[in-house]
Amino acid sequence: MTSREDCDRRDAQDALAAFRDEFVLPEGVVYLDGNSLGARPRAAAARAAQVVEEEWGQDLIGSWNTAGWWELPGRLGDRLAPLIGGAPGTTLVTDTTTGNLFKALAAALSIQAERAPGRRVIVSERDNFPTDLYVAAGLAELLGRGHELRLLDSPDALDAALADGPAVVTLSHVNYRTGALWDLADVTARVHAAGALVVWDLAHSVGALPIDLTGADADLAVGCTYKYLNGGPGSPAFLWVHPRHAGSGTSALPGWWGHARPFAMEPTFEPATGVARFLAGTQPVVSLALVECGLEIAARADLAAVRAKSLALGDLFLDLVEQRCGDHPLRLVTPREHDRRGSHLTLAHPDAYAVVQALIARGVVGDYREPDCMRFGLTPLYLRFVDVWDAVDVLADVLDSRAYAEPRFRERSTVT
Repeated sequence: MTSREDCDRRDAQDALAAFRDEFVLPEGVVYLDGNSLGARPRAAAARAAQVVEEEWGQDLIGSWNTAGWWELPGRLGDRLAPLIGGAPGTTLVTDTTTGNLFKALAAALSIQAERAPGRRVIVSERDNFPTDLYVAAGLAELLGRGHELRLLDSPDALDAALADGPAVVTLSHVNYRTGALWDLADVTARVHAAGALVVWDLAHSVGALPIDLTGADADLAVGCTYKYLNGGPGSPAFLWVHPRHAGSGTSALPGWWGHARPFAMEPTFEPATGVARFLAGTQPVVSLALVECGLEIAARADLAAVRAKSLALGDLFLDLVEQRCGDHPLRLVTPREHDRRGSHLTLAHPDAYAVVQALIARGVVGDYREPDCMRFGLTPLYLRFVDVWDAVDVLADVLDSRAYAEPRFRERSTVT
């Protein structure tokens, strides 16, 4: 049986161990929620102070030029692009994942309207993140004329859906609830063979595992920066567009930032060249500036090593749960196979919400998703093997003692 000392030895040999010092982590907390909100980079506080006190406070509006505020979406996009296999000039850090998904789907549908006008169906997964489904359904309703959203009830249903000739397929690379991982290259090839375009949501994979959108020949992709990229709560999202589509496709949210000549203040929209056409309104500079702190760290990490450690942490977690918690009604929701799982693990339990609250009360922070899922995010840049041992030790005690049965742990908070 694995001991805590075994975990200490693995931490001493960890090539990524030094990255932990670059984050602020509360004493006595094992943070397993980086798949929802990454920890704060130490550099973020100083960067925020610089933007607020100096760039805004002293230079005021001049900082749009002198501090490079105007260029932030593209500059940060270029910094993020290598993490997703993108080339310079293909990626923007801007807006929200929701807004970017709307723009990406609308662009894909407009491209298909020209080359395959009879295709009007969007395909997604029923267990996809709800917002992705809301956006796709809302866009289909807005467009009318036979546009609709069709949902897969299982990954095995994809080929049948493709046989019906959809226009666009949109999927989350890693499922937000289960942690299940799609084979990005294989799915993209199958979608293209069926004459459709693919829009990927990378929110739960970017920064946690290697991604090669260009190598997979994907069409468009979106994702957030506040999970494994540690950009801060609600930090701006990103949009990637394959170069072959950057000069085509309608921007469904045209704004002055995406105009070819923003300060000409012309009454009609003329899109900027390339991916810049997908910019909309004035950017949230303070939030954008903080994103760079997380990207700077991620750029120095070897993603292959990050992925290897993520899988090792997950294997350890699952082995310890089986050893320590085998007498309890726990069910593994996440695929155990390495090539089928992302960087968070999900366990189902009849009292999952209460168990998660009891864990949080003891300093082990995970989160809950309906209907019975406990999620544990494995963030390799600051999570240690000994943290996993400690977390499962607390989980075993919470289950053995039935501490989760206390009434206070059943009171629902707004955010779960």
